[in-house]
Amino acid sequence: MKNEIYVDAEGAIFGRLCSFVAKKALEGNELHVVNSEKTIITGNRKFILHDYSELKKKGGHSLKGPRISAVSYKMLKRAIRGMIPNHRYGTGKETLTRVKCYNGVPEEFKDKKFIKIESPRKIKFMTLKDLSQSI
Repeated sequence: MKNEIYVDAEGAIFGRLCSFVAKKALEGNELHVVNSEKTIITGNRKFILHDYSELKKKGGHSLKGPRISAVSYKMLKRAIRGMIPNHRYGTGKETLTRVKCYNGVPEEFKDKKFIKIESPRKIKFMTLKDLSQSI
């Protein structure tokens, strides 16, 4: 383990944040992502909701198919998982265990210094909290 990195996801664009976290995790760092419910997804609200509801409907019966969580920190972790190669076996699985996502800021991280991912503010966007409440 190289070192621990604390990332504040408030106002960060979803995909850029996930790619940053995945890259740092692949380098061997342990990452703690806080305020994951305040991450923003850019685009038209109607299309975002449509895409996630379609993703939830896909698959066979209840025992099979994609299990898409409606909890914001799990949605963030799933997106990070998609950016880590071979996440089911070996180094990919080990890499994914180094990433922890939280809603809000836990008490043990209150005094830590956080990295903030700067992103240009878009006009059309939706937070993960809004998305998880809408699905």
